[in-house]
Amino acid sequence: METWIPNTTAPLSEEKLKPSETRVTPQVELLSLALSRVDLLPHQLEAIDQLGNGKILWGGVGVGKSLTALGYYMKKEAINDDGNPVDLIVITTAKKRDSLDWEQEAAKFGISTTRDYSSAGLLTVDSWNNIGKYEDMEDAFFIFDEQRIVGAGTWVKKFQKIARRNRWILLSATPGDTWIDYVPVFVANGLFRNPTQFKREHVLYAPYSRFPKIARYIGVETLEKYRNMLLVEMPYEMPFEVVEEEIICQYDEIKYQTVLKKRWNVFENRPCKDISETLRVMRKIVNTDSSRLNVLEQILNRKQKVIVFYNFDYELFLLRDFLQQNGIVWAEWNGHKHQEPPLEFDRWVYLVQYVAGAEGWNSTYSDTILFWSQSYSWRSFMQAKGRIARLNTPFKKVEYYVLISNSSIDKAIRNARLHKKIFNERAWFVKNVGPDQVGWDEAA
Repeated sequence: METWIPNTTAPLSEEKLKPSETRVTPQVELLSLALSRVDLLPHQLEAIDQLGNGKILWGGVGVGKSLTALGYYMKKEAINDDGNPVDLIVITTAKKRDSLDWEQEAAKFGISTTRDYSSAGLLTVDSWNNIGKYEDMEDAFFIFDEQRIVGAGTWVKKFQKIARRNRWILLSATPGDTWIDYVPVFVANGLFRNPTQFKREHVLYAPYSRFPKIARYIGVETLEKYRNMLLVEMPYEMPFEVVEEEIICQYDEIKYQTVLKKRWNVFENRPCKDISETLRVMRKIVNTDSSRLNVLEQILNRKQKVIVFYNFDYELFLLRDFLQQNGIVWAEWNGHKHQEPPLEFDRWVYLVQYVAGAEGWNSTYSDTILFWSQSYSWRSFMQAKGRIARLNTPFKKVEYYVLISNSSIDKAIRNARLHKKIFNERAWFVKNVGPDQVGWDEAA
């Protein structure tokens, strides 16, 4: 039987020389000049020194990961062993690509999307949806922003193909929750041949389960060693005060219990089809209560520019009606509209749907976010908070208001978020209604 020996030296230890350690050429002098013109903070400089090929730059939202990644490229990756410039490819979200944020940050170092004007290699910024365009590229340097490489989907396969032929780093504010989340990066770094080897050596599955369910991990000491090799943490205490307040709102308990106990859609006067619809109806009862509009009105009485995150279209329609009736200007970012905040007005509300706009854009024009409803994903919630928590914010205080109720569904979502877990509808239903009721859902 063939023995697999983890490749712990490549690409992690393939560090390149700093420009100051290479032969002095006009290109090296240009790089050094470009670096000297950018003021990086101590936590960013420390991270640059620790970064290497195949590593994950881990820092909270708004702490300057983009500028740090570009500084690392300029200091360690911009020139190859032959003294030629190395092209830079940034894979990010579609919204961040369209906002030109990366081009603006890169311009501080003199990095350009036009080769003749770039102090280093040619810059290309594209979205994760287009990652396949670059799978055959070689000898470039990749920055994977807002990392999406979890699981075993198309993006993961394309990423690993790119990783074999190029040098790269990942940026993340929310690295893996569990060991299985690290598998794509472990494989890309040669620590495992494939996911099958990882599972064989480190995963124990729960017995008597109808589908593969991880019970626990073994050999955790080895996994911790690998993770510590990969993660470069960039802690930084933001220079502003953060205020986060949960505001308890009301809900119609009678309707709520009717839906929960009888599985009845009170909005369409018919039985609910399955567990998913049951929870959607329960959430609609909670999220459309007029007490939430009262809170929004109170906040708008003292705040001129407010960002509101929501989940569902019915919430959007409710918010639109309220703003129109009160003569308040608003703009939207969701699956229907991609509008920028109406900065030309003194008073406005920016309605942002979690899935469409929780990441990939920054706001230095508002200091307040209202979370109209909760996201099932704690990552999405953290990313949304980061829209106003930026290093360059002009505000001395940023404020978050989270609207919740005492309903069982709201409390369960909140609990999952606080424990950094994704809320599981089916598991919650079984726990609160009973496993004997699951058959109804399966029959549907």
